[in-house]
Amino acid sequence: MRVVTRFAPSPTGMLHIGGARTALFNYLFAKRFAGRFLLRIEDTDRERSTPEATAAILDAMNWLGLDADEPPVMQSAQVDRHAAVACDMVERGTAFRCYVSAEELQARRDLGEEKRLAARAEGLGDAERASLLEEAGALLAPFRSPWRDGGSPPSADAPYVVRLRAPDGDDQIVEDGVQGTVKVHASEIDDLILLRTDGTPTYMLAVVVDDHDMGVTHVIRGDDHLRNTFRQIPIYRAMGWDVPEFAHLPMIHGNDGAKLSKRHGALSTTVYRDLGYLPEGLKAYLLRLGWSHGDQEIFTEEEAIQLFDLGGINKAPARLDLEKLGTVNAHFIRLADDERLFGLLQPFLEADGKLDAETQERIRRALPFMKDRGSTLVELAAAFGFLRAARPLELAKNARKALSEDGIARLEGFLPELRKLTEWSTASISETIATYCAATGLSMGQIGPPLRAALTGGLPAPDLAPVMDWLGRDETLGRIGDQIQTRAGSGATGN
Repeated sequence: MRVVTRFAPSPTGMLHIGGARTALFNYLFAKRFAGRFLLRIEDTDRERSTPEATAAILDAMNWLGLDADEPPVMQSAQVDRHAAVACDMVERGTAFRCYVSAEELQARRDLGEEKRLAARAEGLGDAERASLLEEAGALLAPFRSPWRDGGSPPSADAPYVVRLRAPDGDDQIVEDGVQGTVKVHASEIDDLILLRTDGTPTYMLAVVVDDHDMGVTHVIRGDDHLRNTFRQIPIYRAMGWDVPEFAHLPMIHGNDGAKLSKRHGALSTTVYRDLGYLPEGLKAYLLRLGWSHGDQEIFTEEEAIQLFDLGGINKAPARLDLEKLGTVNAHFIRLADDERLFGLLQPFLEADGKLDAETQERIRRALPFMKDRGSTLVELAAAFGFLRAARPLELAKNARKALSEDGIARLEGFLPELRKLTEWSTASISETIATYCAATGLSMGQIGPPLRAALTGGLPAPDLAPVMDWLGRDETLGRIGDQIQTRAGSGATGN
C-alpha cells in the first residue's frame, strides 16, 4: 500500500499555526514512506469561504515549502459526486429518506431541555426526578430517525433529508495512531444527515467521499475531529470502501496551558513570515510541538523525513513557546546560505527606504559574520543599523559622552595612521590600532569608545576592525572626520 495523506483546510480564514503543524505532519509522513501528500480546499461553506482565504492558504503552504504532489482539489467541484454517493447508499439500504423536519427536531430538543430543567425543581420525589431525567435523556440523545426502517412518505412532495443509517450494536472501536484504542457506544452515533433538503451534501459525507476518491490511506488531523471519525467510518462501510488509518493530533495550547489565542501567538502563518521567521525555522519548531525523537531538539527537513513517525507524537497538548521558536529560528539563520539570506533580509532592511548599492555591498560583506546578531530577520536587519546610517551620523547619548575633548584628541591622533594604510582589511586595521595604542600608551578602553562613537553613532556593532573594513576606507575616514570637524572645529574633512 502506497501511503497517501492529505491536508484539508477550510478557506474561511488564514492558515494558522495549528493547521500549519497538521499540514507539516501529513507532509512528513507521506515523504517518510515515499508516498503522496495531497491538498484539498474544503470550500463548501459558501457564505464564509472566500477566494482571498484560499489564496492566502496556498501562499502560506508555498512559503513553508509544503508542496502537494498534485494540484489542490476544490471540494465545491465535487458536490455532484457527493450527492450521487448518497443516492447510491439509499439504494443499498445504508441510508434513507427522513421526513422529520428541522422544526420537529428543534421541538424535540426543546422538550428535552424542559424536562431536564424540570428535574431540578425542589420537592420532587426520587422516582419522579429519575423519570424526568430519563425522558430528557431520550429526547436529547443522538437522533435515531423513525424513518430509518422505511415507511411511506407523508405526501408525494414532502421535503426530506437523506440520513445515514447509523450502526447498531455495542462499542464502535477506532485504533488511532496517536490516541490509541478509542471506543464509542453505537447508541452515541446519530443518523447523521448526508444530503440536506435542497440536495446539497453535508461536510461529513463530502469528507469521506473525497478522501476515498483521492486514495487517502492515512487521515492525520486535529483531535477536535476524533468524534467525527465515529460518524464517518460508517459511511465508508456503507459503501464497502476501505477505511483509512486515523491519527488525531493533540491541540496546541499557550505557554500557560490555556487554549491557544492571539495573545499566545495564534497568528496566521504568514504573519510569522512578516515577523522575520524563516520557513525552515518555523517548520523545525512546529515539528517539536508534540513530537519527539530521543533527545534531539532541532531537525532539518531531511532528518525529519527520515525519522518522523506517528509513535513519536505525544497525546498531551503541546505548548507554544515563542522564546523557543526564536532559538530554533536563530539556529537556521546561522545555517542559511548567505545569498539566500540576504534576499530574505532585504525587505526588512528596506522597510524605511531602498538601500543604495554601496550600502547593500557593505551588508553583503558583513552578513557572514553577523548571522548571530538576531533570532529573526527583523532583529538581524536592525543589527545592520550602523552600516546603513547616513552621514553625518546622529549620535546617541552614550556616543556624545564618548566624544569628549579627550576623545576627539585621540581620534585626531589616530586618523593620520588610518590614512597611511595601503591595504584596507580587518587584519591591517586591527594591527594599526594595536600599534597606535602601543606608541601612545593608550589602552583599547581609551581609544575604542570615541572611535566606536564616531563610526556607529552609538548603535550596537561588533569589533571595530571589521566594522571599518565593512564600511570601507572612504566611509570610515569620512565618519571620523565628521566628528572631528563638528566637535573640535579643526576643519578636517577626514578624506
